[in-house]
Amino acid sequence: MDQKPSSIFTTYKHKIMNTVMASNTTKEVLIDLSPVIKVYKDRTVDRLMDTANVPPSPEDPATGVASKDIVISTEVRARLYLPKLTDPNQKLPVLIYYHGGGFVIESPYCLFYHRLTDILASQAKALIISVEYRLAPEHLLPIAYEDSWTALQWVASHVIANASIEKDPWVTKHGDFGKLYIGGDSAGANIAHNIVLRAGVEPLPGDVKILGLFLSCPYFWGSKPVGSQSKEDMTGFAYKVWKCIYPSAPVGIDNPMINPMAEDAPSLSGLACSRLLVCLAEKDAFTPIGILYAETVKKIGWNGEVQLVVVGGEDHCFYLFDPHTEKAKYLNKQIASFISR
Repeated sequence: MDQKPSSIFTTYKHKIMNTVMASNTTKEVLIDLSPVIKVYKDRTVDRLMDTANVPPSPEDPATGVASKDIVISTEVRARLYLPKLTDPNQKLPVLIYYHGGGFVIESPYCLFYHRLTDILASQAKALIISVEYRLAPEHLLPIAYEDSWTALQWVASHVIANASIEKDPWVTKHGDFGKLYIGGDSAGANIAHNIVLRAGVEPLPGDVKILGLFLSCPYFWGSKPVGSQSKEDMTGFAYKVWKCIYPSAPVGIDNPMINPMAEDAPSLSGLACSRLLVCLAEKDAFTPIGILYAETVKKIGWNGEVQLVVVGGEDHCFYLFDPHTEKAKYLNKQIASFISR
């Protein structure tokens, strides 16, 4: 979501193996967010960069992690990941993960996110619920936020004996609800932030508490430049994406959902967790705002632990494309340690 061809979704363009570049040139384009999506006047959408889905596995040959797909509600689904157990009754930290993709592409089932979550489950020894929320522009925001909140409520409801949900045996048997984490990358990190802020004013079922929040390359933006950003940057690609996915957002790009430091945004002291990890990449257009976010949480006297990690020489969500580089391994280790501590 940088304004220049060298950034964020252009990174996808150069590294995605299954890019779909053919679009219907006979229809009139309404919104052109190439190389990500095109929206036509008949409201059809070409997703130019969706990656291929991969199936779940009863046991990944490399990690030993088991995965399966579940239905949470009529509109919300998820892929669950269970690491190899040392004890059949072992309790594990629980991570609810929200994937990135600018709210318009990707899912828990695509190659990049399946691989990432599988590795994270193995390294953190955590039970992970990777949420499939509905995508814009067919389902404009705030629908993705509502779907994500529904998933969190469903997970928390497992602590209630007579809950009116269909419980999952992995979550019931192995979930340690004293170690509940929320996390995500890019748009998913934006969701994770907003979900944990909402949990500060709306108690979860069973009075479940969130222990930690991690945000990786969070999609935060605003009308005012931060750090190295210029005024021209602020009306570029990231701005256009937000206008596409949430055209009715009050105060536009300074809506608190996209700009958590906006003048009228809820105080970050309301984050309903006690541990925060913010992971950034040096060359990412979102990094100046990500740093400001972490610094703001510290300055307001939030009663929790804040950790900031900035990986040098890398761009937005670099670890997705090749998780086996040294820098990707380093970042994944930081996140896994945060969850397993």
